[in-house]
Amino acid sequence: NLSVVRYMADTVAIMYLGKIVEQSPVEELFDNPRHPYTKSLLEAVPSLESRKPFKPLTGDVPSPLNPPKGCHFHPRCPIYLSEEPGSELSKRCTRQIPKKLGDTHSFVSCHNITLATKK
Repeated sequence: NLSVVRYMADTVAIMYLGKIVEQSPVEELFDNPRHPYTKSLLEAVPSLESRKPFKPLTGDVPSPLNPPKGCHFHPRCPIYLSEEPGSELSKRCTRQIPKKLGDTHSFVSCHNITLATKK
């Protein structure tokens, strides 16, 4: 429950298919999520202040026993899905596992981190 995590933790790690895709101090994660999966999780948390409609992720959750090649999140990633098929960004997502960007206390694993932080 992310609402409880905000008040009980100092650092949060977000996992997708058993891999950490983002880790940061709790306030940083809630105020400025960088990975598209983290953003989707936080947008799914109900809020009394906001009545914005819930937009679920599209696609099926891949099997952790047979994950997709490249970034495991790409079949459901809003950034990947908005790219033209065959673009350099989409090729990178389907061919390479993203590296961790940041340091030991705060990092994100996303090929398109500049796009992820703008959306």
